[in-house]
Amino acid sequence: MTYISNEQLDNFHHLYRINLINSCSGYKSANLLGTKSSRGIENVAVFSSVTHIGSNPPMLGFFCRPTTVLRNTYENIKSTGYYTINHIHNSILEDAHHTSAKYDAGISEFDKTNLSSEYKTEFQAPFVKDAPIQLAMEYIEEYHIKANDTILVIGKIIGLHVNDNLLEDDGFINLSKAQVATINGLDGYAVPELKTRFDYQRPKK
Repeated sequence: MTYISNEQLDNFHHLYRINLINSCSGYKSANLLGTKSSRGIENVAVFSSVTHIGSNPPMLGFFCRPTTVLRNTYENIKSTGYYTINHIHNSILEDAHHTSAKYDAGISEFDKTNLSSEYKTEFQAPFVKDAPIQLAMEYIEEYHIKANDTILVIGKIIGLHVNDNLLEDDGFINLSKAQVATINGLDGYAVPELKTRFDYQRPKK
């Protein structure tokens, strides 16, 4: 195996270091966050940091990079309190990735890609049309990570839209059936296949 010391990390070219550290943690969730500004401008952006916080109440978190530059998704969430999380699937990989481009706040990524917005149950933030899993989220709180000036944003799930064929009898959502993607590093996309599920494990006697 190749061993890389902390000293070597510090001396790598910054792009090499970014790719290395972003991919060493393993596969990450691939989601599009939909928001609308207080001026009514839609925004959609790819995030690979959405993570489970708790089931009761149902909460998810995501990390936002330093706000030393404008972060449209973060600013929209703070101004309105609502956003959506939409799973990226195999058919929209290129358009989903393009939403990482830094457009001005007055430009909607929906207008620069083939992605379409849709609205459901009178929820004010846009969902991504045809996403197999769509979550309506309400902003709850945030935590500033002092070590690198990032922000952990925590939201509550206040509604779920799930394609019928994905929902198993026990509540398990089979992402494999929808060809839901995952992200490796910053720009690598994979579509995993479910191999098996195991029973709840207890200590062996």
